[in-house]
Amino acid sequence: MARRQLGVAAVRSLAASPDLAQAVAVLGQSPYGRHLQPAASLAEAQRAVAAAVLWNLRVLAGWLPAGGMPLLRLLAGWFEVANVDEHLQALAGEPAEPPFRLGALATAWPALAATMSPGDLRTTLARTPWGDPGGADPRSLTLGMRAAWAERVAAGVPRAEAWAAGAVALLLARELFVTGQPLPEAVRRAATRTIGGDWTRSATLPQLAQRVGPSARWALRGTAEPSDLWSAELRWWRRLRADGVSLLRSSRYGDAAVLGTVAVMAADAWQVRAALELAARGGGHREVLDALA
Repeated sequence: MARRQLGVAAVRSLAASPDLAQAVAVLGQSPYGRHLQPAASLAEAQRAVAAAVLWNLRVLAGWLPAGGMPLLRLLAGWFEVANVDEHLQALAGEPAEPPFRLGALATAWPALAATMSPGDLRTTLARTPWGDPGGADPRSLTLGMRAAWAERVAAGVPRAEAWAAGAVALLLARELFVTGQPLPEAVRRAATRTIGGDWTRSATLPQLAQRVGPSARWALRGTAEPSDLWSAELRWWRRLRADGVSLLRSSRYGDAAVLGTVAVMAADAWQVRAALELAARGGGHREVLDALA
């Protein structure tokens, strides 16, 4: 299952495609081709890549003994967050993508999908492992679920704690110093439970990088300006891939091997989605290609 990826060399080649149509044609012959339409737009192609990962997770879930399902369900939380993002679009009367089909990997999606308003969505979330996001506005709902997912992963998958903490640090950096909007209180509490530290007193990005807890500090190391956050995000994905490969090499069976497989698949899918965007922009962005590797 972990081999169902493109790898760095193929991702670089894909990103160098002269246009999106050629990139989609190439990708259609890869492990990501199952859900990919030949005339897909960029958004459709990127969604097909994510759908391929979810399909693989569902297949993997079918192979595992019953005790492995909670781990996969927890790691698949991203797809439930993405579904809620689209559900909020639909509730606002805006175009929305169809939901990812989670099957047994759903934590609460069937109940969330049945909600008819943001307020109803918040009430339903509060009755599930996601918890109360602290508000019914779209920002509180989407950020609240992301912070809750990181907290749940950090608590439930010790080997993934550094990934979850680093992701929270990046989320805080973007919200505080790029969007510049105050964080909902529920998000602040969940972030503090996940990364610790005294980050709430940070007035600048370098201060945040120093004041997040030790498990999160690596993600913001050397990040001085908001414009540096793209490289910090790349660092996060590189660590995810490297840690995933290490887990696979050191474990043939058990949770560690499952976690490594999911990490490698997720990192590769992220790179493929980025490569598709570069192809859609005409390819040939050498410095970005180098960064992807």
